[in-house]
Amino acid sequence: MTTNTSQQNFDPLDLNAYSLNKLPKKQLTKVGEFFKSWGLPIAVAIYVLLAYFIPIPILNDKQQIMFALFATSLFLWISETVPNYVTSMILICGLVLTGILKAKPAMATLGDPVIWLNVAAFILASALVKTQLVKRVALWLILRFGKNASAIFLTFLGINVILAAFINATAAKAALMMPLFMVISAVYGAPGTDKTNNFSRNLVLYNLVMINASCNAFMTGSGANLLAIALLAGAGCTIYYFDWLMAGLPLVIGFGIIGYALGMRFIFPVSKEDTLPKLEGGMESLKKAYEDLGPVKLNELKAIIVFGLVLLVWATDKIHGLNATVVAMAGAVIMLTPQFKLLNWNDVDVPWHLMIFSAGAYALGAGLTTTKLMDTLTKAMMDTLGLASMSYFSLYALLTGIFIASHFIFQSKNMRTIIFMPIVIGIAQELKIDILSLAIPVALCINVCWSLPFNAKPNAMLYGTNKYTMGESFYYGFVMSLLYWAGLLLAGATYFKWLGITPGFF
Repeated sequence: MTTNTSQQNFDPLDLNAYSLNKLPKKQLTKVGEFFKSWGLPIAVAIYVLLAYFIPIPILNDKQQIMFALFATSLFLWISETVPNYVTSMILICGLVLTGILKAKPAMATLGDPVIWLNVAAFILASALVKTQLVKRVALWLILRFGKNASAIFLTFLGINVILAAFINATAAKAALMMPLFMVISAVYGAPGTDKTNNFSRNLVLYNLVMINASCNAFMTGSGANLLAIALLAGAGCTIYYFDWLMAGLPLVIGFGIIGYALGMRFIFPVSKEDTLPKLEGGMESLKKAYEDLGPVKLNELKAIIVFGLVLLVWATDKIHGLNATVVAMAGAVIMLTPQFKLLNWNDVDVPWHLMIFSAGAYALGAGLTTTKLMDTLTKAMMDTLGLASMSYFSLYALLTGIFIASHFIFQSKNMRTIIFMPIVIGIAQELKIDILSLAIPVALCINVCWSLPFNAKPNAMLYGTNKYTMGESFYYGFVMSLLYWAGLLLAGATYFKWLGITPGFF
């Protein structure tokens, strides 16, 4: 009786009905339960065996220990035996106790400029969330431009790109946008979390892809992007915000437009009838939510002015050379100043566990650099695979293709970045190729992580909407991955060359 009453009271047009705490919770798999119980003993065995009992001829003693720490950390990060920040703390302790790094440089990674850039970016984003400015912008765009099915998809493309410039937490973007496209799904014949159709299937999967892909348009689009920047900085390479923007934004927009058409016409074809609204009152519901926000408030104007100025200075960094981290911190200082009356520290949502995880990742990079482990392994890999004889185009296609394909296996884009970016740097250095000519295209694949629920947090969140199955997610993600790779190859032969990133393929 309670269940029936609950179903009767359910309003498919209520944005609050689709909050995260009301979605079905996913249970831990048997594999996950196994690693929770046995992961730590396995990790200890991996370290002991690789460090002391299974010699690798091409490695010296320090490299052997570093390789063991590297492999053990990857196992713990990927298996999620313990939280990722705990693994980072274990790794930092291991680097110091084994003598790979001194205590000060190992622990100083938490003070890396990229960590501070992350902190400042989260402070700035907190202002946009607190003032509800991002909610106002998203609702306004849907109401203003979402007049039909095609316009709705393209509007969500615009929303995703705009939010990626302001918020580098994909989970936060997913939480913000999910009520919007769930209400629209209800309008087009798929209310609640127990019904779906091809329109709804395309809408949710398209947003899943674009929540991730839009991060590739901006250097600050995700924490993994900043991790790649830090690894490249360690190799003596500097990427300007402007250069990343010019390379990533056209690629993302083109991919979003073609991806929409491909999904609607070929992957999960939507009939003309399915593009017609089935439930009256949907847009009125969104309009009411927009009206409930009231007129634009002073704090919203303050937030957009400060963030707009920060973005402007970031986008013109190639002209003035101001440090992106310092600029972000200046914006955060203004927002936190009591006289500005916009934020106090309790309003700020900084995921410190992510900061500690990142510190461990940077410490790992420092250990790899100190021992020159990746140089040795990269040279051996190049000799084995014959990479030294490959053309630039072959290397470009192979490295980007492997990096994209790796997201089907790895659960974290941070892990993929930690593993592959040093390899790309090593290959470029060994072949005397400009590092950025290979590293930028690979970096623009970092957020290709949309095919399976475990690939990223937004994936797990949106899978809970029950609008698609695991198989449908894999199918859609696989096709979109191929499309993105094709777009990257086309970009490498055309406007990447015009921007001076690649030397061209022919």
